[in-house]
Amino acid sequence: MDSIISDRPIAILDRSWGSMMVNSKALALARITADTPDPGNGYIERDSITGEPTGILVDGAYALIHGAMPPTPMHALLRAYREGMQYQSSRGVVATKYVHVCEHRLNALSTLDKAGEMTLRVEAAISWQDDIFPVKRRELIVGERHYYRSARFNANAVKFHFDGVHETQSSYLSTPWPGESTWRGSLNMTPEHICDMVVDLDRKGIRVIAHCTGDGSSDLFLDAVAEARRLNGPNGMRHQCAHSTLLMEENLVRFNALDVTAEFSPVLWYPSDFSYARTKAGEERIKNIYNFKGVIDLGGNAVMGTDWPVANINPWVGFETMITRKNPWGEREETFYGSTISIEQALRVMTINGAWSMGIDDKAGSIEVGKSADLIVLDRNLFDLEPQGNMHNTQVDVTLIEGQLVWDRLEQFKACGLTAVWHKDEVPEFYDKM
Repeated sequence: MDSIISDRPIAILDRSWGSMMVNSKALALARITADTPDPGNGYIERDSITGEPTGILVDGAYALIHGAMPPTPMHALLRAYREGMQYQSSRGVVATKYVHVCEHRLNALSTLDKAGEMTLRVEAAISWQDDIFPVKRRELIVGERHYYRSARFNANAVKFHFDGVHETQSSYLSTPWPGESTWRGSLNMTPEHICDMVVDLDRKGIRVIAHCTGDGSSDLFLDAVAEARRLNGPNGMRHQCAHSTLLMEENLVRFNALDVTAEFSPVLWYPSDFSYARTKAGEERIKNIYNFKGVIDLGGNAVMGTDWPVANINPWVGFETMITRKNPWGEREETFYGSTISIEQALRVMTINGAWSMGIDDKAGSIEVGKSADLIVLDRNLFDLEPQGNMHNTQVDVTLIEGQLVWDRLEQFKACGLTAVWHKDEVPEFYDKM
């Protein structure tokens, strides 16, 4: 890095957000030296002889760099969230979770909410243990989170990083990584710490969203939730196992038993040049990677996460790959491991299951009398299609939330001075009645 740019700080995140590469100027500004201890949720890669940092920071260690950076300008955050929400509304998203937020990002979201520009329901999860950047956690957890609460917005969740990622072999496995005698991955908190925090947050009515990519970390998380149910009662918060990349077979039934949401990122599993499916966790383990079907068949609640910005934020890409387990663009012929689910199951994953995971299934997530008019109109009948190659490019004609029109594809054409080209089965007159 220094050989390219040495007079100003440079920091580059890897595609998986599991590590960061920086130059010496950035290390100096962050005051990272050979004497800097590793944080509990990551580590600083060091020269094996001198002990000096090499410029590679893994997992939570790169929060040290973020701590030295100036905050993102508010105008940039507002524009980013505004455009992000518009994009999601245009893809039919009516409710979403934004994780790893700090007070600066919460203030940006709150500004848009108060201005009436929040076009979907948002559950924000406060970053824990400085996983990405330093966060004023204590104040937010104790009570400030309630300041960020409205009909469409709340910050009543916390995002934990229990382990790392497969690329750096820091995902915490139930047995050692292949080729290793003892290395099982990196657990960012002790099992006792994990249990105490989940029990405490459950008692406070705060949802825990736990980053678990290894089958060992998800096992510990489910154990912690079981203890919370024992101590706090069976009707506590609906906690969420994020990513759920690998799950132990015996744990599949526990998602239903403990009311824990299993969140998967199907946009990451289809065969591609960049795919988490290329894991080194072992042939036996990855046969059931992202085990949607296993959780659903045993009555558990499974939802889809995009894991953006690591992967494609378009939910229709994930929708198709849930059903096909194939590359949507036909770039690779082979299918990947795991079992497909039906279109009916995929629709539940994308609707009522997501609402349940946010605790709003009593008013959203299905079309019923008395529920909110959160509706979308598509340009095709999904049940009439062969799924491979025909679902990921689904267009959303109309999106409504609480009966409010927040996306109209025809109006967007008109605003751009374009003439819409309609399929023979589409009825433009529909829009004149809206």
